[in-house]
Amino acid sequence: MVGIGEDGLAGLGAGARAALDIADVVAGGERHLAFLDADPALAGKERLPWGAPFAESLKALVARREAEPALRIAILASGDPFWHGAGGSLMQHLPIDALTIHPAPSTFALACARLGWRLEESVTLGLHARPIRLMRPHLHHGARLIVLVRDAAAIAEAAALLRETGCGASRLTLLERLGGPHERIRSLRADAALPDDIAAPVALAIHVEAAPDAALIPRAPGLPDDCFANDGQLTKREIRAMTLAALAPCPGELLWDIGAGAGSIAIEWCLAHPQNRAIGIEARPDRLERAAQNALALGVPHIDFRAGRAPDALTGLEPPDAIFIGGGASREGVVDAALAALKPGGRLVINAVTLETEALLIALHARLGGDLIRIALSRATSVGEMRGWRAAMPVTQWCYRS
Repeated sequence: MVGIGEDGLAGLGAGARAALDIADVVAGGERHLAFLDADPALAGKERLPWGAPFAESLKALVARREAEPALRIAILASGDPFWHGAGGSLMQHLPIDALTIHPAPSTFALACARLGWRLEESVTLGLHARPIRLMRPHLHHGARLIVLVRDAAAIAEAAALLRETGCGASRLTLLERLGGPHERIRSLRADAALPDDIAAPVALAIHVEAAPDAALIPRAPGLPDDCFANDGQLTKREIRAMTLAALAPCPGELLWDIGAGAGSIAIEWCLAHPQNRAIGIEARPDRLERAAQNALALGVPHIDFRAGRAPDALTGLEPPDAIFIGGGASREGVVDAALAALKPGGRLVINAVTLETEALLIALHARLGGDLIRIALSRATSVGEMRGWRAAMPVTQWCYRS
């Protein structure tokens, strides 16, 4: 696997060039394969251009290798293949000892070299094939983002997101064709008109400038309730913060959110770390659609919301690291299915507001242990011309670790 930049063959090291020289077949994108035309010794080599979807092209390449074990294959990839590149995808099909890697400087490294930014202090996102709204959790005053995007339309979408969230004063730097003879770098504010001649490949650097009232997403759990469109079926802010603390999300873990409602628990679970995943189960189609829209708006569109009712909807799902049951715990078989599905060390959290479900949690606590707590909250509200405390419905919470 040969990392190649916009400077083409001229930028390759001796080892990378030697790999191309001895290759029987060269695979890669059309743009990368076109670099071979610059050298008569490489121009005539057999080429395998990537098709769509990319995963199917990789499978075809691996099948070709298995059918012809002596075949020498070189794969051209942008920059560093293992930083938002093709290397990670290839590793799903081949062991590392089947490959020799010749990385080139990544777009992120080149961008930092042009801007004078510390790479380790910059947020790096590969969004050329993913939703631009994945940027949203990273938008904080003073943050520096380097984002790989597919085209000028994606840059316009990113600028619109910045304006929407109160970050229109942010400084954008358009990094076009970095590292090659046609490199161009231009800077402007997110609320300014974009040029109409943006050339691909392009990256976008963002130095976030947030207004005092910007709609930023804090890192601590317990987002304001008005962050979530809902019909009243919502785990309220303070209860949600305590529920997330009990679920204890760790990077890369999977949550089942049973009775997802507005999706707030699954959304905040995924906001806890970019690698976290969640499956939300909800019986009502209108709530399911609303939860998916909330997830998109808050920058975690990868949540897998599914229509269904537990326990039947849980059959065949990937085993979770944690489960939250916000509704339907008293339905026959739901808790048993959840307990059976948990991985070792997994967490099950159930919230109850009805006496019937509370009785179930008391019985589960007596039988299995865990933590049983009762949460009672009051808010100051107007009482005539004065103020007083108005109690919310108390919540009983059971947390069990397998």
